[in-house]
Amino acid sequence: MKRPKLRFKATSIYMMMLTFVISIMAISCLLTMAIYIFMMVFGFLVNPFFQLYSMPVMLVVFIILLFSGMARGKLRPMNDLARGMHEVSQGDFSVRVEGEDMAGDMGELVRSFNHMTKELGSLELFRKDFINNFSHEFKTPIVSIRGFAKQLEREDLTEEQRREYISIIVSESDRLANMSSNVLLLTKLENQSIVTDKTVYRLDEQLRNCILLLEKQWAEKNIELDLDMDEAQFKGNEEMVAHIWVNLINNAIKFSPEGGVLGVTLKEDGESLVVRVSDRGEGMDQYTQQRIFEKFFQGDSAHATEGNGLGLSLVKRIVDLCGGTVEVESEKGMGTTFTVRLPKGI
Repeated sequence: MKRPKLRFKATSIYMMMLTFVISIMAISCLLTMAIYIFMMVFGFLVNPFFQLYSMPVMLVVFIILLFSGMARGKLRPMNDLARGMHEVSQGDFSVRVEGEDMAGDMGELVRSFNHMTKELGSLELFRKDFINNFSHEFKTPIVSIRGFAKQLEREDLTEEQRREYISIIVSESDRLANMSSNVLLLTKLENQSIVTDKTVYRLDEQLRNCILLLEKQWAEKNIELDLDMDEAQFKGNEEMVAHIWVNLINNAIKFSPEGGVLGVTLKEDGESLVVRVSDRGEGMDQYTQQRIFEKFFQGDSAHATEGNGLGLSLVKRIVDLCGGTVEVESEKGMGTTFTVRLPKGI
């Protein structure tokens, strides 16, 4: 939710300052007169010199004391804000300034500052988490490649072992390259607010092409295809949208059992197109469903080495850019279904 913009009205500030000064002078005059009368009545001012100059001197002293005391109280929130800004500049986003209950512009300024530091703290936590996950995910295939490369130096390896180690190195290299591409693409998409290069094309044909692209993967597991796709025209960035289907279908293949069923449906629903990609794998619990679109999150440790936890984050970001929605329905032991709803755009 957007917070209202802070507006400082010059007239109101001038009036506040004028009222502040007049109040100080009035209070000082009253106190000075009271003390002067008290001293005159009780005979403290018998010297004519003191009688002449004591009144103005006391008035000036009272004005200075009252002004400094009241100014210190009025300027305290500004001093707290200045100290808070200094701490934020040093990287401390936990700082908070008291005074959110104050009325007027100063209260709004304090509330805005505290809201800003809270958001910055969340971003910093996300940044550290992203770097930690990113470093770990990159380190794993590199360590694997290095380990099997050193094994290839052994002279007692059989030809079968040598081919197996080379295959693992190639697989881990592909995984590393894919991860790098996904990170770069996701970074690009997160800095993008609109979809460009839109064209009108057949969405059902795009889905079929993506399925054929992954034929090797689903054929190796003897997966049966259950397709039900209506002919549908769609306007969007064809290359970008293809990432949605490749990631969802690849995800369904990965979690499908040997000889399982992969379902893909495409239906029109008013001004929207609804695509469902389903598998009959182990499914996922509620905790995994809530976090499944987070970067680097992998709910199934048994398949962690097969991916990098970025595919579904890409799916979510692209769907959001297209003005659509993506939902997941899953039940342990019953499989998972991802539902993507996109506006036709035509």
